Amino acid sequence: MSSLRTSYEFTLPRGYVDGQGRLHKTGTMRLATARDELEPLRDPTVQGPDDPRLTILVLTRVVESLGSMELVTSYDIEGLFAVDLAFLQDFYGVINFGSQEEYDALVNAQASSSLLGVDSAAAPAPTAHPADPEPDAAAASATTTDPGPRPNLRRAVEEIPRKAQ
Repeated sequence: MSSLRTSYEFTLPRGYVDGQGRLHKTGTMRLATARDELEPLRDPTVQGPDDPRLTILVLTRVVESLGSMELVTSYDIEGLFAVDLAFLQDFYGVINFGSQEEYDALVNAQASSSLLGVDSAAAPAPTAHPADPEPDAAAASATTTDPGPRPNLRRAVEEIPRKAQ
């Protein structure tokens, strides 16, 4: 008997640094329901289906855990580095609207290339320290292999059809 997979593990490219300086890189995201995409439109801070805040609220609803954090809030999602937010948008699009092949391609592309040019599956998790300098971008790009173009799946989160007028 086959069952539907409703929750997926992910690893953020850079990771979320919480208020205590702890780094959270791995998490789980569940499949979205219609309510997950509709409820945020009722939020008074959302100005419409093109409002970037909509993406934050949808991701807040579907990210089940992040590192040791069992409750992920919109404040946490807003605190992600841009690369991690973009990754979660792509991940959301793939697990909700993509094929198994697209999911496998996204996971494999991420596993074979990280921001630092190191295989994230083999590398130990770095410790976060607010005073640590950023790695040299030129050195990182010199060791990174280009996995090729990635499909832009973020639109799946951002585009909710408008009501016919």
